[in-house]
Formats: sequence, structure tokens, C-alpha cells
Amino acid sequence: MRDLRRQALESKKTVSRKAQSREASRTNSRVNSAPNSAHNSRPASRNASRYPSDDDEDGESESTTWRHVVSFTIPSSSSSATMSPAALLIVSATPSIDDGFSAANDEESAPAETLQDLSEVIRDFTDRKRSSVLSREENLTAYVRILTSHYIDDGIPNFPDLLSSLIKSIRSGSSEKETMLALKAVSLSALTLLDESIYARIAPVLKRTITDASSSATKAAAIHCLGASTYFGGAGEDGIFEQMTFLLEIVSSDGHHVNAGDDATVVTAALEEWGFLATEVKDLENESEEAIEVFAEQLESSESSVQIAAGENIALLYEKSYSPLAEGEVIEEAGSGDGNGSSDADGSDGFNDDDDRGGGNGNNQEKRLIKRYNPYHNTPRILTQVNALAHISGRHINKKSKRSLHANFTSILNTISNPRRGPQYSKAIDNETCRQYGSRKTVKIHRDSVMRLDRWWKWLRLAALRRLLRGGFVSHYFEGDRGVLDCLPVMMRPVGGGRGKWAGARGSGGGGGGGGEGKKGGRIGGEMMEMFSC
Repeated sequence: MRDLRRQALESKKTVSRKAQSREASRTNSRVNSAPNSAHNSRPASRNASRYPSDDDEDGESESTTWRHVVSFTIPSSSSSATMSPAALLIVSATPSIDDGFSAANDEESAPAETLQDLSEVIRDFTDRKRSSVLSREENLTAYVRILTSHYIDDGIPNFPDLLSSLIKSIRSGSSEKETMLALKAVSLSALTLLDESIYARIAPVLKRTITDASSSATKAAAIHCLGASTYFGGAGEDGIFEQMTFLLEIVSSDGHHVNAGDDATVVTAALEEWGFLATEVKDLENESEEAIEVFAEQLESSESSVQIAAGENIALLYEKSYSPLAEGEVIEEAGSGDGNGSSDADGSDGFNDDDDRGGGNGNNQEKRLIKRYNPYHNTPRILTQVNALAHISGRHINKKSKRSLHANFTSILNTISNPRRGPQYSKAIDNETCRQYGSRKTVKIHRDSVMRLDRWWKWLRLAALRRLLRGGFVSHYFEGDRGVLDCLPVMMRPVGGGRGKWAGARGSGGGGGGGGEGKKGGRIGGEMMEMFSC
């Protein structure tokens, strides 16, 4: 190096740092390349991203692509040996829900040392007299990481005092980071505990934060926290309707109702949480007209995130206008003009759709979906708007947003045309069954199984769980998180066609055509499970 530097100086030229490092690394790379190669490294020590992707295993997958792309930044001080696979996950826009997981959780539940760490974190955080903003941020970060990575089925220690401290962090606003982490901690706590007392304590605080916070990111985080606390925290039907009304006011005012005028982040959050809460309401006939009118206005937004969230809510409301044929109920067949929606917007016979026939399981009469009411008085107007977005073109919109709008609104258009059809419905004929393929929206779970999302309520609930748990969704799913399984009682079938063990439990009701009972798997250990959708 000294010779190189001297030569450079003699020629009156300077050597850049990049050139110096490149020259210095050549010798080291020749010496170290062999022992450090991926070929000689142990498989367990390789980066998770080096493993074959799901697409490599199944090139014909119909899996969905995630709209939300999130990356986790891991502090340099963190030890990868002590962090769970969920904490190391980097979520990318791939068909797999957990791309990046190197292996399934070795433990069926949170290990003892994790529970001990959780207790210490809670003790340190609740001792506010001896804490600083920085220490509270560190404790909250650890708390969120633990609850995201593991399902704490033994309960959260000293939770009443913890919730009081979380409320103080939200109210004080000592730092935006502390507030955001506290909001996330409340959401995760509500999902973990399913404590019916959480909603009553936290809802007024959250609504005040949504209105008064100066940061749009904090407002959006508080809206998502309100949705999770309402759904998992024991709000009841009255509480759900109250918060849906509040969220609809945010959307209809373009954010002005909470001092966030024309803020796409806040409006999108309100749309997403409205849709999530709406999946829990069995009958939305009285709310449907006003809600679709508000959402139709948001289809004219300049932000694709707002347009897509509004479109998904419209699809959900049309889906909910149909429900399964009740036992002993008799209807007239197609062509009778009885207003049951047997003739679709595209002129096809609705009763021939795969979703009408119970997904092809032969249980036709019980699974047939019947129109109960008109969700909106002017469906042709909605079809025109949605069709325009499904075929949008022009240089005023970037390619990524254009592709996203095309894919999402083509699916939404299909549902509005015939509400019996779920997301990504395909009218192509399966040569084996001689019937339409039906809804083909699927998500791979851990490369071993596939979750079929054939109804919009399932998709919106999964999206809400993914916003909350991020990469930890798979851990909670396989560890038997009761909140997750009650929220999403859908079938998960092995990719290889094998069958797992059954574990009985009662599932919550779904959206249009999705109510009833569901068998949900509990804790499993290295063995795939299968779950009935309702």
C-alpha cells in the first residue's frame, strides 16, 4: 500500500478510498474465498434468503402478491443467536406469506427465558420514576419484539399496571417513537390476551390521540391500534358500530375530521380498519348504502392505496349482501326474476359459480349463496368507476401503481358483478372437474401449506393480522394463538397433499357467506394441520 501511495503521489494523483480498499481486498479475498464460500458453510449457518424460494418449488403457484412491503431493521447490538426467526424476517413482495423463514419454530410456545425476559421488560418499563425516554423506547421495542415473535399463552405479567404505563406513554408524547411503540404494544396485548376490559380503557385515549397528534404517522398508528383494540379488546357490537362510524367520518371528510386534511396515510388507515371491523358484523344492510357512497368518492383519490382500500371495502359490502341458504329455505331457480340475484351483471347464471356450490365439495344446497338485499341503489355507477380503474392507463400514474390497480380492481369488478365470486375469481374451466376454477387467491404458509382466501372477509382479516404481526404471523399461527385462529378460521392444506391432525374449536362468524362454525387447529409440533373454512 505504501508503494502504491508513493507512486500515486509521484504522479501528482490521489488514490480514492474505494480504489485503496479494492486493492487491499484482492489479497484477502484470494486467501479467504475458499474457506468462506457458501459451498463449505454449514446449511444451518447460511442466511435464510439462501434457501430455495417457494416459487422455485412450484412455478405454477396462484399465490397472491402482498401489497404492503415491510423490512425490519435489526440493531447491530442484537445477537442473531437470541432473536427468533420472526424477528429476522424481511417481508418482501413475494407469493409466500413468510418468505425468509429458514425453518419452523423449534419451540411450540415461548421458551422460559423469553417469559423471563418479558417479565423483566415489563418491570423496567412500569418503573417510570427511574426511567427515561430512551430506556422506555428500548423496553417497548423488546416488548413488541417478544409479542410479535411468540404467542404468550400463559398471559402477560402485571398487565393492569403495564396498560396504565402504556396509556401514559401514549398521552405524554415524550417522543414519537415511544408513542408509536406504545400503540403497537397495546394492539399486540389485545390480540394476545383477548381481555374484554382493554377496549373500555384504551378507546377514549386512542380517539384523542387520533384527533390531537401532530404526526400523521402517529394518527395512522393510533387508528390501527383502535381497530385491533375494538376487535380483540371486548368492544361488543355497539362498540364496533361506534368505531366504524368514527372511521367513516374520517374517510368522508378526507381526514379533516381528525385534523389530517387530505392525508392519504390517515385515510388509508381508516379505510383498512373500517373493513376489518366490518367483517365482524353479520348484517350491514342499514349501513351499506352510506358506506358505499363514501367509498365511491374515495375511488377518485389520487393515491392508489386509498383507492384500493376503498375498493376492497365496496367488494366486502357487496359480498355481505349475500348469505348461505338457510336450512329448509326454498328458493326459485335462475331466470325467475325474483330479485335474488340469480342473473349476474355479465349475464351468467350465478348458480353455476363454484362459490354457489360450496367450493366443489358436493354440499350444494347448504353452501348456496342467496341475495338478501341491494347493497347500493346505483350499482352501474360503481361498476363504471371500478372498470375504469381496472383498465387505467396514462403517464400520470407510475407502473407499480398501475399494475396494482389493474390486479386489485379486476378482482373487485368480478365481485361487484357477481357478489358470489371471491377475490381473484377465474371463470376458466377446469378440465378435471368441468367447472370454473373459482376464487384462486391463495397464500403460501411456510412452504408446506396453502391458505385459500375465497372470500373478501378472509382477505381483509388476514391483511389486518399481517399489519399487526408482520413476520410473526406464521409463529402465532403455528403456536395456536387463539386470537389469530378465531379471527381467521380458514382451511390450510398441505402443499404435498398430506393431512394433519384435527383439533376442535369454535370459530367466529365471517362475512357474507362466511359465518358459522369452523374447526381450528391448536398447537402443533412439526406436523401440518388442516382447518375448515365456514
